Amino acid sequence: MPSRNNAAAGGSSSKVKYSKLANSDEGYIDLQFKKLPTKVPYKAIALAIILFVIGSLLITIGALLLTGYINSSYSDTTWPVLIIGILVFLPGFYHLRIAYYASRGYRGYSYDDIPDFDD
Repeated sequence: MPSRNNAAAGGSSSKVKYSKLANSDEGYIDLQFKKLPTKVPYKAIALAIILFVIGSLLITIGALLLTGYINSSYSDTTWPVLIIGILVFLPGFYHLRIAYYASRGYRGYSYDDIPDFDD
């Protein structure tokens, strides 16, 4: 293999070896198709669990307020509690579902689909 001095990088005497690529691989190497191991986003899953639990609790309280099982002195708080419960429940449920299916190895589900806080 031919070698060349790397004189442009400050005149050091290190030698870099170059070689031609094979014509049969069309410029691709196997390493670029290798799937990297995915790390589990524990913080995002913990947040999804918290959102799921709080949303479920608010939906339950809102439903009980709406049906009259819980007497409220302020009846105008029923719908906001129910709506906030739904808005908190949905992202928690969505990310927990992705985490569950990814842990079971279902096709099309990966931990990469869950946003991570470490980025």
